[in-house]
Amino acid sequence: MRNERQDALSVRMITSEGKRTFLIKYLSYQNGCFISVSESSDRIGSISVSISSSNQINTAKVIPSKFNPMFINTISERISSMINGICLISLHSLKQLEFDDMKAIMGEIMNLVGDNDNENGDRRKQRKETI
Repeated sequence: MRNERQDALSVRMITSEGKRTFLIKYLSYQNGCFISVSESSDRIGSISVSISSSNQINTAKVIPSKFNPMFINTISERISSMINGICLISLHSLKQLEFDDMKAIMGEIMNLVGDNDNENGDRRKQRKETI
């Protein structure tokens, strides 16, 4: 069993090809994760929550996105499916994201989720063993 307090929070700063800077925070839990993406400053923005169970994903918009509603839902659903749990994501951007911005954000989030699974073991295997 892993130590729940150790390395649970990962923070990355990325700059997209469009020269926009984003702060990404990834907080891992046993049954899911919280991801915060904010541009230029550390803020809470629109929030979307997805839960994956029995090969089905349910998503709810807690705070609607002014600029990027499809993008935030896509991230939430994809990560929820990957970790087979709950994914809560907050996105704060100053203006509409360009394709390069979305690509950089999604790539870094996928790296964070992959790194977390590699360091702490595959969650799906752990769940199957306990069931």
